[in-house]
Amino acid sequence: MPGTLVVIPTYNEAENVIEVLRRTRAAIPEASILVVDDDSPDGTGDLVESVASDDDHVRLLRRAGKFGLGAAYRAGFAWGIDKGFETLVEMDGDLSHDPADLVRLVAGIDESTGLVIGSRYVPGGSTPRWSARRRWLSRWANRYTGLILGTGVKDSTAGFRAYDVDTLRAIDFVSTLAEGYAFQVEMTYRVRGRGHGIAEVPIVFNDRVRGTSKMSGRIVVEAMLLVTWWGIRDRLLRRGASRTDAR
Repeated sequence: MPGTLVVIPTYNEAENVIEVLRRTRAAIPEASILVVDDDSPDGTGDLVESVASDDDHVRLLRRAGKFGLGAAYRAGFAWGIDKGFETLVEMDGDLSHDPADLVRLVAGIDESTGLVIGSRYVPGGSTPRWSARRRWLSRWANRYTGLILGTGVKDSTAGFRAYDVDTLRAIDFVSTLAEGYAFQVEMTYRVRGRGHGIAEVPIVFNDRVRGTSKMSGRIVVEAMLLVTWWGIRDRLLRRGASRTDAR
């Protein structure tokens, strides 16, 4: 699939990154891969560099510190646009996203659809290894987001997704500020707000087998606070201002 770049942010993924690269190259061999590594002390970047030295479809973007998920994607997207790629994909580096699903994500991009989300919460999607509590929290967060922001998307926090480059330019992705879950929500909200089509395709989300999760309570709280603020700012304050102007 010419013109496709898969952006994979990493921090301490030495146990997974070689398999991620191998399976991604097998699933979508025409695509290129950019690993954005936040100076992993476990040598993740060095492993990627060793693969890249023998495979010109794999590239490494090293960063000088641990700057966060949203910043990694902003850097990766900017790199991809500068190199002329037409479709940019987000994917985790811990094998929670199955690279075999990449073909369906990229195939969903067309003239009317600028964002395709690999969704856990449309028919056919699932989270088989999650506890009941974690599943409930995630579903609640997504329902709350959909209600407050009116996105009409069932899995706004999903991190497995494909964007059309024109859509990324239209939403001014470089000006986003959020990290973690909130980055995914902010991007979804901007795409919907600019009137670009969003599609969701079902995926099976598997928890990482090796390594340590980067998720924290701070990231979840950040997401919910930002969602609430965006909803108040855009749906209540502006509505009130419009009513005042109409008097």
